[in-house]
Amino acid sequence: MSSAMAPVKPSGTAGPKEVELILVKEQNGVQFTSSALVSPSGQTHPSGEERETWGKKIDFLLSVIGFAVDLANVWRFPYLCYKNGGGAFLVPYLFFMVIAGMPLFYMELALGQYNREGAAGVWKICPIFKGVGFTVILISLYVGFYYNVIIAWALFYLFSSFSGELPWIHCNNTWNSPNCSDLNSTLLNDTYKTTPALEYFERGVLHLHESSGIDDLGLPRWQLTSCLAVVIVVLYFSLWKGVKTSGKVVWITATMPYVVLTVLLLRGITLPGAIDGIKAYLSVDFLRLCDAQVWIEAATQICFSLGVGFGVLIAFSSYNKFSNNCYSKISPVHFSLNVFKFGKKGPGLVFIIYPEAIATLPGSSVWAVIFFIMLLTLGIDSAMGGMESVITGLTDEFKFLHKHRELFTLFIVVFTFLISLICVTNGGIYVFTLLDHFAAGTSILFGVLIEAIGISWFYGVDRFSDDIQEMIGQRPGLYWRLCWKFVSPCFLLFMVVVSFATFNPPKYGSYYFPAWATMLGWCLSISSMIMVPLYAFYKFCSLPGSFCDKLAYAITPETEHHLVERGEVRQFTLHHWLVV
Repeated sequence: MSSAMAPVKPSGTAGPKEVELILVKEQNGVQFTSSALVSPSGQTHPSGEERETWGKKIDFLLSVIGFAVDLANVWRFPYLCYKNGGGAFLVPYLFFMVIAGMPLFYMELALGQYNREGAAGVWKICPIFKGVGFTVILISLYVGFYYNVIIAWALFYLFSSFSGELPWIHCNNTWNSPNCSDLNSTLLNDTYKTTPALEYFERGVLHLHESSGIDDLGLPRWQLTSCLAVVIVVLYFSLWKGVKTSGKVVWITATMPYVVLTVLLLRGITLPGAIDGIKAYLSVDFLRLCDAQVWIEAATQICFSLGVGFGVLIAFSSYNKFSNNCYSKISPVHFSLNVFKFGKKGPGLVFIIYPEAIATLPGSSVWAVIFFIMLLTLGIDSAMGGMESVITGLTDEFKFLHKHRELFTLFIVVFTFLISLICVTNGGIYVFTLLDHFAAGTSILFGVLIEAIGISWFYGVDRFSDDIQEMIGQRPGLYWRLCWKFVSPCFLLFMVVVSFATFNPPKYGSYYFPAWATMLGWCLSISSMIMVPLYAFYKFCSLPGSFCDKLAYAITPETEHHLVERGEVRQFTLHHWLVV
């Protein structure tokens, strides 16, 4: 066992200087750390039990990349780029990436690493904001209810691809309707015709034709239920031992998509008309930049592209060594390109348009296997990240769960499986669409907004910068501090307002959801956002003293409550609110 003492850094107005003692030991190739805060008087305040850390830095980096590069990059970004002016869409996208995306990404990594807690526990820096930690935990849990279903669909397609002829090529299958027309048939001027790929997904896989709507779900399909069970088992054994198992799994799941994408790219650019397809896809229509909706969709996509607001980045970075340079780990911007025509987005793009295009290639079965393996690996590591956010967030908040990590992980994955069964019924796609529309839309923007306000204004950008300097030895530049305090909160506030103002009720194809279903969706969304005011009210009421005393304790870091007793409250000074 070896020990290292973090250098003492002046904390400005933050009160007494603090020293963090880090104990490191090796056990079966896995490093563990334990830390304590030592005050000038010599008193030691435990900051937590022995905490597991990543075996290698690359494990953390691959986990972050694997979570951020998920299925949404395959079905959402290409569609948005094609829809909103091609290459012109990259202008607002890059703009928002610079002023908001990367600063928020950096903020979450630093927050988790310094405090070594999950999404809820980190708010010991400003206790009244702990509710936002539970907000992001709930969002990750809700997303898991339907995200695992996507992976199950991909697994079903993978099994179906091991055949001499892909089942979505022709209309001579038992599930096809009289409206089905083969790929080579002309579908123009006939809106009632459908393709084999569309009917395979909706009738062969989902059995959507056996449901009349969300009020007629039916029983779970055993084939999809089996695929979902396989996904859940894989997730459990990837997570049950913590980062010492998940950190090894991502070596495959995070790197495989790039290998497959490279293969598909090389194959795609050799096809006839490939250059024309790329030109058409990236053709620049700068007039589209005059449309406010283009900028709104670019801003929304930033949150999904980088994965902020799910608590995953906080959970992952909490397992870093205290002195790890999280600034250097900020991943570069990635883009997903495709040369096919985008008439759909979401599941329709991945499970209808892509398979339809693959079916036209020579050796289509081989290419289908490769493609759906890529989808599986993209989905698995992102699902792992979401579940790790829930598990780490709750085990760090409720310490007794630490000793029962394996059982608690089993409980979470089984609970997720049971809820997900609703999405593999005949009408499951309607529940899936409802969850996709409400689980992580406005609520995630709201969560990141409160997170940014809590850190930048109440905890303080200057104090947060001191924390980063204590970890990596250098203070964040003026660009980061200005974005954290002004630009990012304004950006997020604008996005929250716009998301409410431009709300459109969910629909699937030509099916419009009944009013009660939309209300149920809003209840789901509000159930996570309401944790912020509920916990703030609870915390305020549970603290002793007068109104001012309660407020002081609620917005002061727990390690500085002794300063409140002396009347030294940073947040009650003008300097705290003006300094950058």
